[in-house]
Amino acid sequence: MRNDLELQRDVQNAIKWEPSMNAAEIGVTAKDGLITLSGKVDSYSKKINAENAVKKVKGVKAIVEEMTIDYGYSFKKDDSDIANDILIAWKANWEVPQDKIKVKVEDGWVEIDGEVAWKFQEEASKDCIKNLSGVNGVTNLIKVKSESKDILEKKELENSLNRNWSIDAKDIKIDVNLNKVKLTGLVHSLYQKDEAGRLAWNTPGVSSVDNELAVIN
Repeated sequence: MRNDLELQRDVQNAIKWEPSMNAAEIGVTAKDGLITLSGKVDSYSKKINAENAVKKVKGVKAIVEEMTIDYGYSFKKDDSDIANDILIAWKANWEVPQDKIKVKVEDGWVEIDGEVAWKFQEEASKDCIKNLSGVNGVTNLIKVKSESKDILEKKELENSLNRNWSIDAKDIKIDVNLNKVKLTGLVHSLYQKDEAGRLAWNTPGVSSVDNELAVIN
C-alpha cells in the first residue's frame, strides 16, 4: 500500500503527462486516498481533464476539486451567450435529444435538466459543454429513464466487463433485479469504477445502475 506522499507524486505525474495541462498550475494533496486539487486554470475543460487524469491513478478513492477558473480580464461573455453556445453545440451532436433537455446558466455555472432514454445521451449532453469558453462548472440533473423493452441478461454484462482491458472483473459482483443493476466489490481506481458503471448502463435492458464499487490501494 502506498503512503500519502507516494500517491501525491503519482497524481502529480499523471497531471504532468496530460497534454492540455500545466502541472505547475495545480496543487495536489493526498490523505488516505482522498485527493484535493487546488490552483487556477484558464478553462473548464482543464478542470475536467485534471479530474479524469487523477481518476486513472491507482489508489485514488475520492477527489475534492477546489480549482478556480480565470478566463482573463479581457474575457467578455454573458450567461445568455454561454447558453446559446450550448444550444448550438447540442444541435450539432446527433446523440443529444434537444427536445428532452433544457439548460440554465447563472454566473457561468451551467445547470442541465431533463429526462433521456439512454445513458450515452446524458453523457453527450454534458460532454458538449466542457470545451465552451465562459463555463465555470456544470450541475447535471438529467435523469436516465430507459425505454428499452429488452430483457436484461446478467451474463451479457459479465462478458462485457471481462472483455474490457482496463477492468479486473474478478472482484466485481453483479446483482440484477428485473432491469436494475447493482455493482459491488473492489476496483483499483475511480476510472475503473466509472468504466464499470458505464458498461452496465450500456447493457440492453438496464433501467438503473447502483454503483457501490469500492476503490482499494
